Amino acid sequence: MSLLNYKTSNPAFSPGVWKGYSSSSNKMSLSGVIFKTLFCLILVGISTWYVWDLVHKGIDVKWYTSLGLLAAIVLSILTSYKHKWAKFTAPLYALSKGFFLGGFSAYAELQFEGLPMKAVGVTIVTFFIMLILYKLKIINVTSRFRSVIISATVTIMIIYLISWILSFFGISMKFIYGTSWFAIGFNIIAAVVASLALLLDFDFIDRKINRVPKYMEWVATWGLLVTLIWLYIEVLRLMKKFAIRF
Repeated sequence: MSLLNYKTSNPAFSPGVWKGYSSSSNKMSLSGVIFKTLFCLILVGISTWYVWDLVHKGIDVKWYTSLGLLAAIVLSILTSYKHKWAKFTAPLYALSKGFFLGGFSAYAELQFEGLPMKAVGVTIVTFFIMLILYKLKIINVTSRFRSVIISATVTIMIIYLISWILSFFGISMKFIYGTSWFAIGFNIIAAVVASLALLLDFDFIDRKINRVPKYMEWVATWGLLVTLIWLYIEVLRLMKKFAIRF
């Protein structure tokens, strides 16, 4: 199979993002991706803490979270099409997403003390479990496996997009965001798919080490952030639903 036809559920690792970079002399390294990912996670933490602190001071952070989410979407689009800008857009994406996560997490903390930190812990543990499963080849990333995860991811994102659009018309999709067993089941599926998407990302990055230019480490970092943040959001939503129901 041509590497340029290799697929993943994460848009950050779509073929178009990586096409035509094999001739560079300064190549992407695993250590570079790890360092940049840790750096961006620190940025996420800083902006998250800032908005979190505002919430606990009684300040309305609606605009922080909304603009943070909007900025993250715009920066993701820029990163997808302007790869050499990734050294700027990836850190800015991390900061923007942190603004969203700060409000999202702080409100969860106000409802259920300690819940966000538990979700962070679950996300970290899940990340390393997926990494071990990938490295030990306990789960093989086959063509069929990729197709299933890609299809599931696209379906989930379409459902979220539709629910977001409907919210502007005052229509709430309680069968997704409520605490019914169906809503909990949907959340569990979404969290599992987000976890398995990490395997596809690991595999794709592994195939690109020493094959693409150094600046693409920032694109890889952005891609991992997309999946990790999605996983954290799903885990926190699921834990909130269980806390409310039980």
